[in-house]
Amino acid sequence: MTSTVSQPTATRTSTRKTLVGTGIGNAVEWYDWAIYATFTPFIASQLFSKSDPASAVLSTLAIFAVGFVARPFGGFLFGWIGDRIGRKASMTLAVGLASLGSLMIGIAPTFAAVGAWASFMLLVARLVQGLAHGGELPSSQTYLSEMAPKEHRGFWATLIYTSGTVGILFGTLLGAVLNMALSTEAMNAWGWRLPFLIGAVMGLYGLIMRSRLHESDVFEGEASAEKRAPIWPQIVRHRKQAVQVIGLTVGLTVIYYIWGVVAPSYATTALKIDRGEALWAGVVGNIVFIAALPFWGKLADRIGRKKVLWSGAIGAGVLHFPMTALLKDSAWQLAVSMSVMLIFIAASAAIVPAVYAELFPTSIRTVGVGVPYSICVALFGGTAPYLQQWLGTSMQMPQLFNVYAVVLLAVSAVFVFTIPETKGKDLSF
Repeated sequence: MTSTVSQPTATRTSTRKTLVGTGIGNAVEWYDWAIYATFTPFIASQLFSKSDPASAVLSTLAIFAVGFVARPFGGFLFGWIGDRIGRKASMTLAVGLASLGSLMIGIAPTFAAVGAWASFMLLVARLVQGLAHGGELPSSQTYLSEMAPKEHRGFWATLIYTSGTVGILFGTLLGAVLNMALSTEAMNAWGWRLPFLIGAVMGLYGLIMRSRLHESDVFEGEASAEKRAPIWPQIVRHRKQAVQVIGLTVGLTVIYYIWGVVAPSYATTALKIDRGEALWAGVVGNIVFIAALPFWGKLADRIGRKKVLWSGAIGAGVLHFPMTALLKDSAWQLAVSMSVMLIFIAASAAIVPAVYAELFPTSIRTVGVGVPYSICVALFGGTAPYLQQWLGTSMQMPQLFNVYAVVLLAVSAVFVFTIPETKGKDLSF
């Protein structure tokens, strides 16, 4: 009787450790990107020259994009570690490096104190974070997919964007609270540093949690010879799957960064909506997103991955222009438009971590996902905020960016035709 009771308890404990350990590191990564986007105006004023404020904002957003340039290298490095040494080792190193990047930004000297060295330190910190974040998502989603029961893998996969959005939500809430509690002078002087220092502490906690995880049975069961097999020949052999990852990701990454990450900051800088109100509207939108994710994950486990992916891409593409037209000069418009868009964005976001993992064999699952995914996010997701700001503010052609986003969603919808239906697939090979 004792063994009958203890086994389920052990299983529940192991599951909880898996979910918390995976989720905390993923939340830290997304929190890092969110607070950078949220606090862009303060970073621009403190770490760049104040002689041209518009140029400073664009330079800050450019460094946001530069951080993405390091992601493909991180995808390869941490993917190699994940496929050769273990998923756990890759995840632990990634969250530790991300914590270091946050600390560097939090303690960076100002432009007034050290001149261009302040901007350079920010650049280095973003490259460090980009390297870590390039390995974080493929490592964590591979680990989670291998740990999940195959009949519920779609539902388990929702943890990636759920935990990530919790990180964004926490960063957004923190921004709203600081904006209310501190004066503009205090925010410029030291308040903007607090979120980055908190991120460094969160990353350290994630490192400790992940060091206590168990390696996935799928990886442990792989033959030693397969773990030592050369990486590049396998990447070439699975180039079709790599292209499919890029195709599935390109629309999601741009539309998600538009509506899920930078919308409040864009509403503040381009549409002149009150900063505090815009941040609270972002909170509403992200709560709706979190609520929608498990619905789509469970639906994908019942009706299949492809139907859900099509629903998300087509729905977001059809509604993007109406929701953009709704958003003019009010926080409630921002809350409604974000919520509607994020419901459909959640369809793809909920299950792509599982879909990616189901496309590759165990021996190349982490790096096979990490490299093409990171390249796609670097080329399209990382440049989205800058391109949106440049076309909207500098070139006065915001509709051109909207057309660009919808076209990429159409590309992703077309690529769904090219993948097999992988619902319930066994990953033990």
